[in-house]
Amino acid sequence: MNYSELIPVIRRLALEAGDKIMEIYNADDFDVKVKSDSSPVTEADEAADALISAGLRAAFPDVALVTEEQADSHDVTAKTFLIVDPLDGTKEFINRRGDFTVNIALVEDGVPTRGVVYAPAKNRMFYTNSVGQSVEEQGPFDAATPGETAPIRVTDPDNAALMVVASKSHRDQATDDYIGKYEVKDMTSAGSSLKFCLVATGEADLYPRLGRTMEWDTAAGHAVLAGAGGRVVRFDDHTPLAYGKDGFANPFFIAYAPGVELKDA
Repeated sequence: MNYSELIPVIRRLALEAGDKIMEIYNADDFDVKVKSDSSPVTEADEAADALISAGLRAAFPDVALVTEEQADSHDVTAKTFLIVDPLDGTKEFINRRGDFTVNIALVEDGVPTRGVVYAPAKNRMFYTNSVGQSVEEQGPFDAATPGETAPIRVTDPDNAALMVVASKSHRDQATDDYIGKYEVKDMTSAGSSLKFCLVATGEADLYPRLGRTMEWDTAAGHAVLAGAGGRVVRFDDHTPLAYGKDGFANPFFIAYAPGVELKDA
């Protein structure tokens, strides 16, 4: 994969999808359906998926593509594939809370190596550049012309005063019990893949996820965090979270700045 060709394409598609999502978000009403797994899907999910899928297939016809909205048709055995969540945080979208993102990532040999996370309602965009360094673009988010970017980097955490971010819609007692093993200075809640990005920018040190996620939920955020010096590991044994798994389901995981002294499950 030519990263210099990939990054402008996924950045542009994320912005174009974000514009489409915001058109629907700002409308008086929009359709919400329920998928076979009981999760919600909106016309924004479907419109963004169609836009991104068409753009990626046109630009990279020989690269396998996995998207959330077409998951039933995927049987990826390729070592390299693109993976998309066109609207991560659908519940946040439906409730008009703004914590939703567009996510596009490249996976190579089980590792998300490049990715973009765009939060259109928050006016924040994070991506890995062609050499793998993660940056935050400052705006004005023109699809044709990249704006100024600033490198982002995980913090050097103080284990006696950690900043923790957790899910806004999927918080539970098991998560709280695990967080309770750390000395926490402050906690924040965020939706979607923004949690990875908050660790990547140093706004948080630790993000534990003890709940169901799929690879398209995490790949782009994982890539951004890795490009900022962070790590994502399985909750059970602290080995790296891998991609291309059968069915694309993730185990529980922990995303963190490397200076955090991880606690056992």
